[in-house]
This record gives sequence, C-alpha cells and structure tokens, in this order.
Amino acid sequence: MIPLIKSYIPPPEVLMPQLQAILYSGYIAQGEKVSEFESKLSNLIGNPFCVSLNSGTAALHLALLLIGVGNGDEVISTALTAEPTNTTIALTGAKVVFADIDYSTGLISPDSIESRITSRTKAIMLVHYAGMVCDMNSINAISEKNKIPVIEDAAHALLSKYKGKYIGCNSAFTCFSFQAIKHITTVDGGALFVRNEEDYSRAKKLRWFGIDKAVPRMANNITEAGYKYHMNNVNATIGLVQLDYLAENVLKYIENGHYFDDHLQDVGGVTLIPYYEDTEPSYWLYTIKVQNRDAFISLLADNGINASPLHLRNDNHSVFASDQTLPALDKFYEEYVHIPCGWWLTDADKLKIISVIKKGW
Repeated sequence: MIPLIKSYIPPPEVLMPQLQAILYSGYIAQGEKVSEFESKLSNLIGNPFCVSLNSGTAALHLALLLIGVGNGDEVISTALTAEPTNTTIALTGAKVVFADIDYSTGLISPDSIESRITSRTKAIMLVHYAGMVCDMNSINAISEKNKIPVIEDAAHALLSKYKGKYIGCNSAFTCFSFQAIKHITTVDGGALFVRNEEDYSRAKKLRWFGIDKAVPRMANNITEAGYKYHMNNVNATIGLVQLDYLAENVLKYIENGHYFDDHLQDVGGVTLIPYYEDTEPSYWLYTIKVQNRDAFISLLADNGINASPLHLRNDNHSVFASDQTLPALDKFYEEYVHIPCGWWLTDADKLKIISVIKKGW
C-alpha cells in the first residue's frame, strides 16, 4: 500500500552516533542542543524569535496565553483542522467561534472571519491546511483593521511561503509541529515564532514553569506560573539532523505536488484546489475534491493506494458546541480527499496514482 503519510528518519549511520553521544553526555534535558536547534531553525525561517517546545499543541497554547485569551473571550477559528487547533482555545476558557471556509480551497474564509468578529473577539486562529497557505493578504487587512492578532497554525506548512518568505515571518504568532508524521519529526516537538523580544522572553519563561533559565535557579522569582512545555536535548538532536535533510525532502513534496497539479488537470470527477495570490504551498498533503468520494477511496485502496479525508471536522465534537452555520464546509467536507504526495513516492508510484484515478470510479 502506498501510504498517505510516512515519517522520515535520517540514515542510522548519521543519526545514531549523534543520538548516542547526547544520550551518554550526562545532560539530556533542555540545554545546548535545544539552543542550537532553535538557532538553526531561526536561520532557516528568517525569524530570530524561535521558542522550541515539546509539541505544536504547546505552541498554540502559549500563543493564546501571550495574547491574553481567557474566560469570556472569543477566538475565531476553523473546523477543518486537527483537534489541537481548537482544544487549545478551549483550554483557555475562551469560546471557539467557527468561521466558514472558502469552498474553492478548504481554507478559512476572510469574509466569514469578518462576519464573526464581535467585541469579545481576542484572536484569529487560522490553519495552513495540508501545506496550503491561507489568503493572508485579506486576513492581514482584517487583522490590522480590527486590531485583532493572528495565530498561524502552520503544523502542515513548514517551508510554505507567503510573499516569497517562509511562513513564520508574517503574523505575530506562528506555530509549527514536529510530531511523528510532519515534514520533519523530532518524535514529538514544536516551535513558536513570535515577532518581538517581549513575547519571546515571556514564552521562554512560560515553557519552563515560569522560571527564567537565564538566571541561576536559586535566584529566580516566578511572577507568572508556567508549564512543562520545553524541548529536550534528545529531541533537539534528532531535529538538528532532520534539518540537514529538510530542504531535500520538502522539495520532493513540492515536486510531487506540482506533478499532480499538472497531471490531474481536466480529469473527470476531479476538481483541483487553487492557491492564493502571493502564496506557495509545501504540499504536506495533496488535496483534491472528487465526486463520489467513497467510491474514489475504495478504487485507490483496491489498487494499493491510501487516500483519506484524514480529519474529522471539529464542530462534530460536543466540546465545541456551536450554532454557527458553515454551508461551504458542509459541501467541501463531502468532497475533499488527500492522496499521497510525500518524499517516499517514486516515479512509478506517481504514474500509478494518476493512471488509477484516470480510469474513473
């Protein structure tokens, strides 16, 4: 079966000596390797304010806390995402307010965002779903007009671009995940990118109980209770090795995405997803809309190809009880599906996927 998602692990002869060295170094907690990983990731993204964490979920939660989201507030978000996007909002005590999507892309609709803004709106949470970048030109304008900060959930979008720059440089807060199946994995991990020294300093304290690690432990004074959200040297070591392979691997995703963009045009029963102006996807998943999705998925499965919509729309969870109507999502949700697009695909795999789809279902 050609898998939809697959973890990339560097060659053992490269990874294992470095892992062994750190495991027996006498210091496996947060230390120099974590700082080195943050520095290398900052240089890659082009933003010096990088806070590594133990998950992308922790990054989302800290971003909300830095904004000051809490009881009685509202955060506008999307229901088409993995659950942590919205469970972190619920953790703060704020209400999740679902905006509808743009039916053509599946990404959060700027018009719907604007229609959901109230006096209680504290933040806009958007998701660069499957590596596709949201309509940032419109969303930035809404954010600036209404003085509401944007949190970019970029768990799927490492090395996606907006206006020629990597995601992580645009909004006040950008959150990445390095969980098992993402573009790179540190087994589990994440990172929060911010845009100023104040948020950077506060986030570093919040990730470690509220303790300032730049000050000797016995001289610390916790002024704000924090969390155990830090990354450790073992995960950071894996991440450092992964970063050496990142550009090559993500290029494969992008090349495969372009291949499907070209070869699935004008195929009966298939509608391709357009990309917004000034954006470049990194194709963590390849998303299409198809007629009779169940039959499409069965056809591919019968031919050894895994395809799936992957995520349950979040407004189906009772914890996010909502009276919002989402007509575009209702329609999109019945049609969208992901096909394999990652680094593991061979040329023969791509030819097979295209050939099977063109047979019809």
